[in-house]
Amino acid sequence: MSGFAYLDHNASSPLRPAAFDAMVEALRAGGNPSSVHRSGRRARAVVDQARRQVAALVGALPAEVVFTSGGTEANNSALAGTGRKRVLVSAVEHDSVLRAATGMEIVPVDGNGIVDPGVLEKSLAASAEPTLVSVMFANNETGVLQPIADVVRVAHAAGALVHCDAVQGAGKVPVDLHGLGVDYLSLSAHKFGGPTGVGALVVRSGTSFVADRLGGGQESNRRAGTENVAGIAGFGAAAAEATNGLAMTEWRDRLESALLDVAPAARVYGAGAGRLPNTTCISMPGVRAETQVMALDLAGICVSAGAACSSGKVTRSAVLLAMGVDPAEAETALRISLGWSTVSGDIERLIAAWRDLYIRVTHSDISRARAA
Repeated sequence: MSGFAYLDHNASSPLRPAAFDAMVEALRAGGNPSSVHRSGRRARAVVDQARRQVAALVGALPAEVVFTSGGTEANNSALAGTGRKRVLVSAVEHDSVLRAATGMEIVPVDGNGIVDPGVLEKSLAASAEPTLVSVMFANNETGVLQPIADVVRVAHAAGALVHCDAVQGAGKVPVDLHGLGVDYLSLSAHKFGGPTGVGALVVRSGTSFVADRLGGGQESNRRAGTENVAGIAGFGAAAAEATNGLAMTEWRDRLESALLDVAPAARVYGAGAGRLPNTTCISMPGVRAETQVMALDLAGICVSAGAACSSGKVTRSAVLLAMGVDPAEAETALRISLGWSTVSGDIERLIAAWRDLYIRVTHSDISRARAA
């Protein structure tokens, strides 16, 4: 079988052809968008168009979009830019939120990984100090969707501001800054077919924000540094193509049903909650995640074990532990994430390879038990 099946879109989605073309055009044109001559004006036009495209993706105004180097910078800037020292975050946030400040208070989640607005309300009531609440839109490992509108309602009633890491949600399901009422929204281009190294922090009009980078007056004094014009152009082009999201719930459900038929004792994490249409986090009983990742890679299939954002090491999922999953079971969890380039044959290829691996390991265990 030629080629390979790429099913790790939550780590990074392949660059869309339209984004590639937009980047090449911007690179050829060159120019600094802060320059007043024609080359600069042309670069500025590219950035402005992309700003409109990204804003449209999340129901924002173009002036609310601040381009960054990616989701991590957007999250860090949001937590630093409010001036609020008290920060409440959910237990299943990405490390770029959890490690962005010291002394933050953790809001627990239930067995599906969902924040209970009632628990958040009690946490907020414990102090009158001005507070920032940070809750992600969709989890990067399980795909579970958080009740953001309810989080916003409870937080705003307590006078708190709300940051939402929408890096995994945007481009997959509808995300609406003003519909949700969040104050800060983080985005990353490469999660839906844009280039790596570019993202955005969307700051709702009228919300306070102090830049954490000093220098020139770029991005309306909210993010110093010459804009990455080519990356921003690709970001905008990908956003324009991703406005309809991913219609992949049927494929995801077919995949999960087939895997559970092979191993009835397997578990799909977050199955009892609303999830992204592209994400499956499933255990293979008795088989460690790194064994699965390596075996599937040899079969020409790219998947991952949880988040893949640091050193490339496979570690036990903090998200699953926060959901109350047994540590030993958490070590068998695999993340499969579909995307814009996925075809039906990729699903069938994964099902066959997963089945072969499970049968091989199971038979090996039986043989060893008999030999003993």
